Amino acid sequence: MTLRGLSIILQVFLLLFVNLILHYQLPWLPMFIIIALELAFNVASFSITRNGASSKKNHVLIQLLADVFFLGCLLYFSGGATNAFVSLLLVPIAIAAITLSFWRGLIIASCAIVIYSVLLWTMPMHVMHGNMAGHFIGMWINFLFSALVLSLIVGYLARAITRRETTIAKFREQQLKKERIIALGVASAQVTHNLATPLATLQLLSEELAEQPQMPADLLDDIEKQVARCAESLHAFRVTTEHIKTNEKQPISCANIHQQIKHHCQLTYPEVNFTFIDNTLDSRIEIDGSFIPAVVNVIDNAVHASQESQNKTIEIESYLQDQQWCLSIKDFGKGFVIEQLHELGDFPQLSEHGFGVSIMLSNASLERLQGKLWLDNHQAGGAVVLITMPIIVD
Repeated sequence: MTLRGLSIILQVFLLLFVNLILHYQLPWLPMFIIIALELAFNVASFSITRNGASSKKNHVLIQLLADVFFLGCLLYFSGGATNAFVSLLLVPIAIAAITLSFWRGLIIASCAIVIYSVLLWTMPMHVMHGNMAGHFIGMWINFLFSALVLSLIVGYLARAITRRETTIAKFREQQLKKERIIALGVASAQVTHNLATPLATLQLLSEELAEQPQMPADLLDDIEKQVARCAESLHAFRVTTEHIKTNEKQPISCANIHQQIKHHCQLTYPEVNFTFIDNTLDSRIEIDGSFIPAVVNVIDNAVHASQESQNKTIEIESYLQDQQWCLSIKDFGKGFVIEQLHELGDFPQLSEHGFGVSIMLSNASLERLQGKLWLDNHQAGGAVVLITMPIIVD
């Protein structure tokens, strides 16, 4: 619209220059009416764009169609195809080839070719004397060839450059994400290594406490359970690390995974009301040791979110859709914050209880297994996390 505003100023200047300085008698009234309509259209377009009421998908297309139409009208009253500025019809074609899709660019090129053809067809017969008819037809063929080159070749190159830049941007984003995950992995491995010695010490201390007669049995039992749980988690971490290192994967039935998840939920959160629905039949997926911990992280977050809202209900459903195994985990907490929803799982996000690291690690584990983590809020209130994995097709 800014360029059109500058072109309107240039059109008025050229019209005055041609009429007053060069003394060419061009039709003032129709040309100024066209320029006035062009100015009104530009003002209306600016108002619509500022209010956000326009569709970005078709906005550029409409603007370029208007430019082709107004330029064609001005050329019609100023010599038609004999006007030296008739080649300006290539400018909207070039802009469309760079900024629009193939078919939209082809629409602009077709409209410009039709307008040029109309200008050539409506030329006065006295202009077509001698060899001038062949000259103007040659100009039309040259315009047709130039329009096709701009639409096809330049448009293809522009779209190829855009795709390459998009691919490079995605690659850089993935590299940054992997660097963060590697940094977190190194830190967690170091912490796990440092925990091995104090955990062994705690096991020895619990055994010594068991020999004390005045030690309450229930308190000792709780201590031993917590120490055993830490030792089990440490061992599971080492096994998972070994699987990741060797890239060892194995097929497993979706029903088996559902049962493992159900067992974990009932054992870890007996006070929570879980609803389990399994519609996976005999399908299988290929996973390694990092898959179950990734799912468990999501379930733990869902349980904490529901408990904060004094709601102890979690719905877990597994089903098949489009050759994908889908696991839906729905809580009834506060839901995800809209501002952070699109970045959760890709980058650490500050929250009341942490930095969203568990979701990010779960997403990274699933992506490594060709899976995907989808986050959203549901209408009943709360968040819904959808985990998808490709099933094994026999």
